[in-house]
Amino acid sequence: MSAGKQRRISEIKNRKKKKSKRRFLLSLIIVASFCFLVFFFVTLFNYLYPPIAGKGTVAGKKEKERAVLYFSDANERFLVPEKRYIPRGKNDVEKATQLVKALLEGSKTGLVDTFPKNVNLQSVKIEGSETVYVSFGKNLVKYHPGGSTSEMATIYSLTNTLTANIMAVKKVKILIEGKEVESLKGHIDLRYPFTMNKDLLAPGSREG
Repeated sequence: MSAGKQRRISEIKNRKKKKSKRRFLLSLIIVASFCFLVFFFVTLFNYLYPPIAGKGTVAGKKEKERAVLYFSDANERFLVPEKRYIPRGKNDVEKATQLVKALLEGSKTGLVDTFPKNVNLQSVKIEGSETVYVSFGKNLVKYHPGGSTSEMATIYSLTNTLTANIMAVKKVKILIEGKEVESLKGHIDLRYPFTMNKDLLAPGSREG
């Protein structure tokens, strides 16, 4: 066999090897991409739609339910709804407690928080048939920025959140250290309970 023919045969073999390697690498890339897409979409689905407790759940405390919280818009003029999943409460008091805790955690979608940081929830009580009493620590007054707009945002983000998510609750009374106070920073009277204020809801999110 001539040297030229051997060289051609060798070149053909090398080309076949290169093609095989390219096919193998392409297959790996396709499989890896497919696995990544599956993982991405499964993760995204679980984030957007957390599993609601049912068959197979171990503890009731892990159950979740969907709620609507209210935070301020960028101009602090209106309240904007934010959908959230919170731990399912066994009764209205537990549900109200989880709602308030979620408000204190702040927005997860870039809305403006309506409560200052470092505020602790002391207690939640429902007395009578429709009024919920929410008691905060002194830090709510200490760290609140003040001003009628900010006070309104705090009061009605709380009130609208509780009344929108708990059918039995119609009024919300704010307490500090378990006691009635005149106001947060001298603008809005806190001596009386509040009811839902739909006028503060952002246009497009108002119902009824």
